[in-house]
Amino acid sequence: MKSDVCTLSHDSADLYRILDEVEKTAQYNRLDKKETGRLRLLAEELIGMIPELLEFGSGTFWTESDGKTYELHVSLTPAETMNSERREKLLAVSSSGKNAAAVGIMNKIRIAAELMMLDYAEVSAEIPLACEFYNMGMTTMPMSLENSWSLNAYRVQAKKEKTEAWDELEKSIIANIADDVLVGIQGKRVDIIVKKTF
Repeated sequence: MKSDVCTLSHDSADLYRILDEVEKTAQYNRLDKKETGRLRLLAEELIGMIPELLEFGSGTFWTESDGKTYELHVSLTPAETMNSERREKLLAVSSSGKNAAAVGIMNKIRIAAELMMLDYAEVSAEIPLACEFYNMGMTTMPMSLENSWSLNAYRVQAKKEKTEAWDELEKSIIANIADDVLVGIQGKRVDIIVKKTF
């Protein structure tokens, strides 16, 4: 089942429509209180990163469910004029040699989406430190996305290395609740899909 599609804007009322759609989906599928709370928590995590992503394009949100499997979808369409402006911002962030903006899993997911909204090949050559976590999560997962970053692929690499990336994952709400988070390119859109099976 696919929910209504919400058009996203900077208006907080639009962002909180995401929670309404999640609640409707949970109610329709008769999720219990704990399951509803977890799905809502995943949606709240998404809401936190959407305003920054909308600075550079437009977006939509919807949920999909199939039995006990749920997906939260954010689809972003980059604005034609944002590339050089955002590239400058990303370069400024990493000029110290450390990408402070890439602290925390949700920020990493947001930056993965931003890199896909830009010309990734050109940006990654200019700011390799910002792309280290991105490369750790790259996957060739068989899905409709042309190029994708997966939280699960990132988790596997972080576990092997047992660095601060692993510590960050252990403390992350989304990493502990979601089965996976995919960020990928589909045509001219960037899609973020949060997956959870109860």
